[in-house]
Amino acid sequence: MERTLALAACLILGALLGWWGEQGPRPLPASAPAEAFAAGRALADVEIIARVPHPTGTAANAAVRDHLVARLRQLGLDPQVQVSRPFAAREIAGKSYVVGARVENVIGVLPGRDRQAPALALMAHYDSVPRSPGAGDDAAGVASALEIVRALKARGQPERDVILLLTDGEELGLLGARAFFEDHPLASRVGFLINMEARGSRGRATMFQTGPDNGPTIERFVATSPGSPSNSLAVFAYEQMPNDTDFSVSKAAGIPGLNFAFTGGQFDYHSPTATVATLSRRSLQDLGRQALAAAVSIAYADTLPGAGPDKVYAPVFGGEIVAYDAPVGWAVLAAAALLLLVGVFRARRQQTADWRDAAQGALAGLYILAAGAAVLRFARRAAAGPGYMEYRELLAQAHRFEAVLVLLGLGVLLLAAAAAAKGRMRVTGGLVAGAAGLGCQVFGGWDPVGLGLGAAGALLAVLAFGREAGRAGAWAGLLAIGLAAGAALQATAAPTAFLIAWPLLVACAGAALSAMGERRPLWVRLALVGLGVLGVGWLAGMVHAVYVNLDVPELLALLAWLTAFLIWPFAHPRIGGAGRITALLVLGAGLLLLVVVQLDPPWSERRPQASLVYYLVDQDARRAHVADAAPQPDPWTRRLLDSFASDPQPADATPVFREPLRGVPAPMVETSRPRLELSRADDQIVLNLAPPPGARTLVVDLRSPQALTEVAVNGRPADLLQTPDQWSQVRWTGDPQGLRISFRSPADSGHLEVRYGAISDGWPAGAPPLPPRPEDVMAFQTSDSLIVRGTRRLSW
Repeated sequence: MERTLALAACLILGALLGWWGEQGPRPLPASAPAEAFAAGRALADVEIIARVPHPTGTAANAAVRDHLVARLRQLGLDPQVQVSRPFAAREIAGKSYVVGARVENVIGVLPGRDRQAPALALMAHYDSVPRSPGAGDDAAGVASALEIVRALKARGQPERDVILLLTDGEELGLLGARAFFEDHPLASRVGFLINMEARGSRGRATMFQTGPDNGPTIERFVATSPGSPSNSLAVFAYEQMPNDTDFSVSKAAGIPGLNFAFTGGQFDYHSPTATVATLSRRSLQDLGRQALAAAVSIAYADTLPGAGPDKVYAPVFGGEIVAYDAPVGWAVLAAAALLLLVGVFRARRQQTADWRDAAQGALAGLYILAAGAAVLRFARRAAAGPGYMEYRELLAQAHRFEAVLVLLGLGVLLLAAAAAAKGRMRVTGGLVAGAAGLGCQVFGGWDPVGLGLGAAGALLAVLAFGREAGRAGAWAGLLAIGLAAGAALQATAAPTAFLIAWPLLVACAGAALSAMGERRPLWVRLALVGLGVLGVGWLAGMVHAVYVNLDVPELLALLAWLTAFLIWPFAHPRIGGAGRITALLVLGAGLLLLVVVQLDPPWSERRPQASLVYYLVDQDARRAHVADAAPQPDPWTRRLLDSFASDPQPADATPVFREPLRGVPAPMVETSRPRLELSRADDQIVLNLAPPPGARTLVVDLRSPQALTEVAVNGRPADLLQTPDQWSQVRWTGDPQGLRISFRSPADSGHLEVRYGAISDGWPAGAPPLPPRPEDVMAFQTSDSLIVRGTRRLSW
């Protein structure tokens, strides 16, 4: 009973400690001191910016631009609007893509004492995606930037200029930031940049990206931060991901800086539900408070942080951040190793540690990793499909699914500890891992990764759970493997090694103090519980961060393994039967909740199901379809399609969509064609493109039987049409004037094959109207739009 109570205390109090750390600061009212950031003041701008969706090129976005210009004037800044037509080029699977738009950046400068000193830039983007008011992404960032400038003015003139950069077109491909750093004269003056973003509607704000060689920048950040969950693992992980924000553009230009965002409540990300009502005031306060502290440290400093070796840093309780040079990580691991040796020595003196027990403990830890990853992978595949639209079903019940993963991960941990203690549990341990691996094949088709994890877990169960293992020896083996893993991580990716090293150090301290869990004095037991609570509380924050930011539940097996370091002396019973029953009950609870997640639809007025329907007009064939782009249509969409025809067929929507949509025939409506004109200018061939009247986005696929040279978009070189008979795509938004593509041909004659598509916001007037949606269904992204498509052959 005592062991069970200690285990429960570690887990419950640790979870509460982790929850407390995720709450963030209380929002300050509009009456807060002038020098402080107040969410109550910033919220007034959020309410105006996020009143309605305002994607680039719309009248609503122009209204937001005008509001920002007026706000800059109120702040005493001389606003300017940078109008530009930037584009971004990339290649995917051998196909070249260009994305561009007409954007309007709003820029102002708060003068500093030294007008020649490198400036601080505060950046956020004011455009939203279609259908989303964008209260979090990124009205919160824009409002925070405005409130920070106001607070800086209240503190007195800064040492250097502060450039307020509110970009347009971020959602289309960071286009406003590209326009500023490519063309604006102020760009060369930026010496440090702070960007503010969001990927949801709540959660702690995190500084998740820095410029290169961030050591001095992190030193300044740590010294002035009011409390942050930021850590070097997040920065390292983000560098490995394909995600981008406007900060990516300044970073590529070699400008140091800090990138802040909150990422909780991701159901509201790019969603119609991203309203002022759903935006967390605590998250707004946290974002602005942290960014203001960083801005003050830069704006009033005599010098900017230079370049230096990257730092390792992470938060501890109370909001403090600990930072150190990467080599110090070796000292942390050495301290853990020394404490582990002390613990083993004391246990050996009491004859409670055995090398065979240590081997079994090490294998039990590997079992937690392999079997835990298999079980968690199975849960993800069973709960919803792999795509973003399918994942929204889990975002709508994020707390339930997080509980599923926590229960399953904890269940595997407890099963490993009980099996190591009891022995003769090879079959049980192997069945759990093997069933999870096979279950991965049932949901979503063939999955060699899930099968491999399950097989590895089953093999480890056979190796580890054949005989009883003593608590001290098994804990020693578990920690020894952790020490080896920490050293490997320290050698290969030092900024991430703290994730293993810090819990390991706490666990080894408990192991030394308690003679590997065998000492019985009350103060030792209480100290062991206290260390467990602190370690579990710290890891709980990491569990939540990984769950929220990465749709890779398998990674939580690593955190279950780290948790085992801390709670092993309580999870490893003297008699394994009770522990086995507890483990199976926890696993069963996780599976039962997984069934609820699968069978109980989460849709509601607060979190509606997304629908994606279009009126698709093929101008070549002169036929129309009502088409659905969702992976699985919601009941409202099925009824809509059935009202036209009972048997949906594939409807070609290229080049707007790569794959055919689910469509049913609909009445033809008259629509205008885009302008596609080919002409010669001097020794070049010029293709002029413009969307039909009223269309906001023009998408064009181009192909030539011969390689074309000196290709340029609006006079700038672009990697298009370089390979014969290979499609290139241009997507242009918010520009009634269109664009100009020029090139040279190796022959006097030739031709271009053109596939075009144009998107107009809103259902066409001449089409049968859409029926009202129920409260638990919403139009998502570009839904309820008109798409016209067709082909042309242009010769010269």
